[in-house]
Amino acid sequence: MQPSVSPDWRPVAFKEWQLISDAIVSGEQSVILRKGGISEGKAGFQWIHGQFFLFPSLFHEQPAQVTPLPDGSLRSFVPREGMAEDDVAFSVYIETLAMGRITNWEEVLRLAPYHIWLEQIVRERFEWGDEPGLSWAAVRAWELREPWILKDRATFGGCRSWFGLPSDEGGEWRAELAAARQITPRCGLPDWLI
Repeated sequence: MQPSVSPDWRPVAFKEWQLISDAIVSGEQSVILRKGGISEGKAGFQWIHGQFFLFPSLFHEQPAQVTPLPDGSLRSFVPREGMAEDDVAFSVYIETLAMGRITNWEEVLRLAPYHIWLEQIVRERFEWGDEPGLSWAAVRAWELREPWILKDRATFGGCRSWFGLPSDEGGEWRAELAAARQITPRCGLPDWLI
């Protein structure tokens, strides 16, 4: 199955940790959880797009906030070879299967098999802010054979989840998307939510 992208679709990106992106590609994760960034606005985080590329964000605390690898070692990033320091590689395309908000902690715990975040981190996010809860999306993912490389820019920064991508830069991303490999989630999907 190939992604269903209309010819007039303007690509957008969703900012997510590099380690989460890697877990989605490896089939270890099929649900994305989000509380919201500082710059999400008065309404907080919203699933405003049903299809998007993952923007792989990096920061050094990530490995300590997710489950270790099966051998017990911490997860780590593997930098792409041949990329300039200001290059951003978009290699994962997502379509949401279902999305919503959960305000019951027991329901959040039921999602544990479908993501790699540590329970403590999920709990902190769940309790952050005025109202307990998390937004979730069950996702279908594809990995591009060759990443769509764009130069980093100010519009990619800040504490926000969504931003538009310049569809006329970085080569033939549509051709790469048409040939992308669909990822099978080894962890399964939360069928009760879909």
